[in-house]
Amino acid sequence: MDRDVRMTVASGVDDGRDVAFDVVAEVDEERQHRRGCPVSVVAGCWRVAGRLGHGVAQRDVVGRGAGVAAAVGDEDRDVVGRTGHAAKVRSEPMADNVPNPDVGVGPHSEPWPEDPRLDPELLAEGDRRNVVDRFRYWSVEAIVADLDRTRHEFHVAIENWRHDLNIGTVVRNANAFNVAAVHIVGRRRWNRRGAMVTDRYVHVEHHDTIDGLLERSRADGLTVVGIDNLGDGGPSSSVPLDSTPLPRRCVLLFGQEGTGLSDEAVAGCDEVREIPMFGSTRSINAGVASGIAMHTWIRTHTSG
Repeated sequence: MDRDVRMTVASGVDDGRDVAFDVVAEVDEERQHRRGCPVSVVAGCWRVAGRLGHGVAQRDVVGRGAGVAAAVGDEDRDVVGRTGHAAKVRSEPMADNVPNPDVGVGPHSEPWPEDPRLDPELLAEGDRRNVVDRFRYWSVEAIVADLDRTRHEFHVAIENWRHDLNIGTVVRNANAFNVAAVHIVGRRRWNRRGAMVTDRYVHVEHHDTIDGLLERSRADGLTVVGIDNLGDGGPSSSVPLDSTPLPRRCVLLFGQEGTGLSDEAVAGCDEVREIPMFGSTRSINAGVASGIAMHTWIRTHTSG
């Protein structure tokens, strides 16, 4: 295992599959994977944690099918390292969608409660989903109907021009804060793995263009609030997130990782807020930023 490996990591491809990453490992010699398939494969079913070079954070990569994967610090970038030496990569096979016996509850004792919200299959086999205890054994439809009664008045939107891997995190955060809806702008397909199936409990809408989102927002009387650090030196500027209370009925709009809000998005926003930075970095990724912005709305407009 002490050989040079070039690892190319890219976001999910637009081919109809839901994958976390497309990961290709190319070695400098002809070798076969231990399960009999070539080393060069896409999105293997492995959990990988590793550290490569200086300042590269550990991350998990989970894909489908047999294969190999490598954890690196930046997507869309070639990284050259030596497995077992410069690149310390630890991997373990992991099956997709296998229930974790340490999470949730087992089969319900009989006789079963007479409640139309309960799912007979979950009662029989147990409920290992990542849901709060009061929703144990409930069907997805029953949970969505209950959440619909208490959804908050703000929406969340994110641009998706090149398969941003943060979208799953944004959707998961949106479920945690029970937003009215999530709007995906741009490509229709997005990486659902990071959402950890929470998209089942959130209303997700798609818009081909920013104009489509703006039209929908205006029709519902929603203020469009961009979240991006624009600074104050350009034609557009941003103000601190908590400088004034966020509008009660609004859309929090996030841009792509790296590039931030598109020019079209900035032009369409009623206002742009920034999350103040106190370290050396100029910004944080959209997934983290979305959680901060949503929680700011919650603190402003709820008593919980």
